[in-house]
Amino acid sequence: MTMSTETTPVNGPGARSAPRATTPQAAPGGSRAGGGGGRPRRVRRRGERSRAASIGLHATLLLAALIAVFPPFWLLVTSFKPKTDTFTRSLFSNFTLDNYDHVLNDTEFLTWFGNSVLIVVLTTVIGVLISATTGYALSRFRFPGMRPLMWTLLITQMFPMAVLIVPLYNLMSRYGLLNQPVALVITYLTIAVPFCAWMMKGFFDTIPVSIDESGRVDGLNPFGTFWRLIMPLARPGLAVTGFYTFVTAWAEVAYATAFMTGEQNLTLAGGLQTFVNQHTQDWHLMTAAAVLIAVPATLVFGYAQRHLQSGLTAGATKA
Repeated sequence: MTMSTETTPVNGPGARSAPRATTPQAAPGGSRAGGGGGRPRRVRRRGERSRAASIGLHATLLLAALIAVFPPFWLLVTSFKPKTDTFTRSLFSNFTLDNYDHVLNDTEFLTWFGNSVLIVVLTTVIGVLISATTGYALSRFRFPGMRPLMWTLLITQMFPMAVLIVPLYNLMSRYGLLNQPVALVITYLTIAVPFCAWMMKGFFDTIPVSIDESGRVDGLNPFGTFWRLIMPLARPGLAVTGFYTFVTAWAEVAYATAFMTGEQNLTLAGGLQTFVNQHTQDWHLMTAAAVLIAVPATLVFGYAQRHLQSGLTAGATKA
């Protein structure tokens, strides 16, 4: 491309001619200089992945999803196989419902289910109430011993469950609570309440204090403000608290087998061990029972999942 200039006279004595730019002339062949005659290179925006990187990312995510789904899928498939085909690689060969029929009609599964439901309902209701009131008190009030209480809630989560089985067993035995549902309820509350109370404190910190002040102006006492104004706004946090407490009580095995003996007193987690132990190896029955146990947990998760994300991230920032 060539650039030509021409001078124009300027009026006045001694004036010099000033150069004037003219329109650039196209280079021969109709191509622009430096363009090479090809299509201009597309600049990738920031954060935009190339096609190869996108394919690799999706392949990795697909592989991770398959790895995560395979164990429950294989558990479900095995539950429909007879005992002779338990460890075969075939899918849906000799499909049968005898495993579920035996578990529901020839074992104490329904009794275990009733024991678990009773313990889970009591643990969830009491745990949510204690966690919510404790979290609200830590968030809104300043009282002597507040900081030691917060540290206590954190420190109690550091002890592994195996360390606490013996002292809790001796405590329950001293008060005659072994083989009683209340023993497991108290034990599960010691697990769930410290974590849930700390989580609820972070959630209540995100609710403006002006709402409490408006409630007091309208004549509500502190508990009325908490129950009528704050609790409806805390539904996401309550959903997470309830779900965590439910899972703690529904799927716990160590305390359930240590504190409860006799088939009539077992929970679902303890009842699973009757299928596979040192005397019997009924894996086909155990997989069927495991599927039945997973169904209520799946339903509860499906009901609470819309609140889980907002509830888990509520304590990250303060309003």
